[in-house]
Amino acid sequence: QVQLEESGGGLVQPGGSLRLSCAASGNILRIYDMGWYRQAPGNERELVAFIADGGGTNYADSVKGRFTISRDNAKNTVYLQMNSLKPEDTAVYYCKVKVGGHYVWGKGTLVTVST
Repeated sequence: QVQLEESGGGLVQPGGSLRLSCAASGNILRIYDMGWYRQAPGNERELVAFIADGGGTNYADSVKGRFTISRDNAKNTVYLQMNSLKPEDTAVYYCKVKVGGHYVWGKGTLVTVST
């Protein structure tokens, strides 16, 4: 069984930065795709950023140029560097990892962008 532990969320002022981390542990044979999603109150969960096992990335239009996804395969960890944060970035952020043939979700970390 694989567990995901997210960290790095919190309260930040508009224009500020945060770095989210998501570390996988447990029975890991191989990690393929890794991604970050978010869900704001009253909204559906949406893809924020995605990184393939080969390193290719994809971003939601709303975060392009502000967020950067990266991964450390030796640590089974995916990161999301978030710069120039806006109030509309406020949401619970979840990581999702493809391990073997199935997907695993983290429990989420809250990001609040407010004065």
